[in-house]
Amino acid sequence: MKKKLLAGAMALALVGCSEKQADESASSSPTAEAAAEVAAPAARSTDEEVPGVSISSAPGVAFDYSYSFSLDDAIISKVQQEHAEACEMLGTARCRIVDVRYQLNDEKRVEAQTQFKLDPGIARRFGADAIASVEKAEGVLADATVAGEDVGSQIDASQTRSAGAAAEIERLEARLKAGGLDRNERAEILEQISALKGQLGEERQTRRDGEARIATTSVVFNYVGSGGLPGIGHKNPFADAGETLMFSGGTALSFVLTLGAAVLPWALLIGLLVLIWRSNAVVALRRRLGGKPAPEAPTS
Repeated sequence: MKKKLLAGAMALALVGCSEKQADESASSSPTAEAAAEVAAPAARSTDEEVPGVSISSAPGVAFDYSYSFSLDDAIISKVQQEHAEACEMLGTARCRIVDVRYQLNDEKRVEAQTQFKLDPGIARRFGADAIASVEKAEGVLADATVAGEDVGSQIDASQTRSAGAAAEIERLEARLKAGGLDRNERAEILEQISALKGQLGEERQTRRDGEARIATTSVVFNYVGSGGLPGIGHKNPFADAGETLMFSGGTALSFVLTLGAAVLPWALLIGLLVLIWRSNAVVALRRRLGGKPAPEAPTS
């Protein structure tokens, strides 16, 4: 329930900010936007930590926001869910979730990511509210990046190329209508017209893609867990060492007992043979067989 209340509060703040910026855009006055920012300094206090620029100061620029948060592993999924719910409550017209990932890597550290497509008017504020929710969960903003691309200039250049191609098509079609062309010349002109019309189609698609980029802002949240100690995560290293010692000791004792069980019968047999070989009866027999007289008993 607490999670939903927090997500709802974030969503309401985002909706309010979006509505205010929509009114500012309708007025088409940069002065009005500046006055609104001065009139509401408290609403901008969180934004001071968020890099970004106002839409009115960068028309035609497509922005990509990227944030990296460092949190305790156990709460990453909770914070990630809060951010997703805040986006869902804004509605698909203003915010869409395009990708969600969550994984535990080999270092026993959680890594997660959520990607959004947002209305450019609320993208910066959405990031600011996300930072606030992370800080409330005792996490920190580790990195924030805003990358911009001047798509508007690309669209203008595309329109210029399209105008030139259209003028050339008109000239070539007029040449066809004038007549007096042989078969080869006519075929060549038709081929040029076809290529120019294909170029016009590509330019139109380029402008549509550019307009779509300007119309939405990509926002990516990366979540990285603390992961405990490198290589061992949050496990108790002393307990693990004790377990390893007990396991190694048990393995060594098992090896010794197995080796003893395999060698002991042969060792007993060899020892018994040595005792028999060195007994008086066997020694006397060896001497007789070797032709050596038995040693005389000492006289008193």
